[in-house]
Amino acid sequence: MSAAAADLLSKADDLARARAAVEQVCDPEIPVLTIADLGVLRSVESAPDGAIEVTITPTYSGCPAMDVIGFDIKMALAKAGIENARVRQVLSPAWTTDWMSEAGKAKLRAYGIAPPAARASRRALFGEESVACPHCGSQATEKISEFGSTACKALWRCTTCREPFDYFKCI
Repeated sequence: MSAAAADLLSKADDLARARAAVEQVCDPEIPVLTIADLGVLRSVESAPDGAIEVTITPTYSGCPAMDVIGFDIKMALAKAGIENARVRQVLSPAWTTDWMSEAGKAKLRAYGIAPPAARASRRALFGEESVACPHCGSQATEKISEFGSTACKALWRCTTCREPFDYFKCI
């Protein structure tokens, strides 16, 4: 095998290890979700300079979790033996709950947080959505507060089982 071919295989292996490591990084605010589940992880690529470049998009501008996520990505890469890496945040296109995986939505529900009820649309901006209780599944729910434990969630209550719950806003 030529040196060039060996180098290509090595880079492909590094990229595969990097992707596998980064896909396991959890969201610090909702630890049952990985950044891949959440749709925050946009890409893991080899940059022209040979570095591994991870691109992430915040759920909203100014999200305080992004610094922690960036640090956790670098730690995961270091544990995977990838030292030459950088994390890049991009704001465009803007993150949307449509990027969340179905597995991620199921994890939210199991954790007691109602996942986004619909696809992002103008209707979602005006709160015209029906939210099922993640505890009992009832549609008999009501919004208590536009803001829950984080800015991307609202606080709701089920009128059937009487349990309060966070709802991950449809953005």
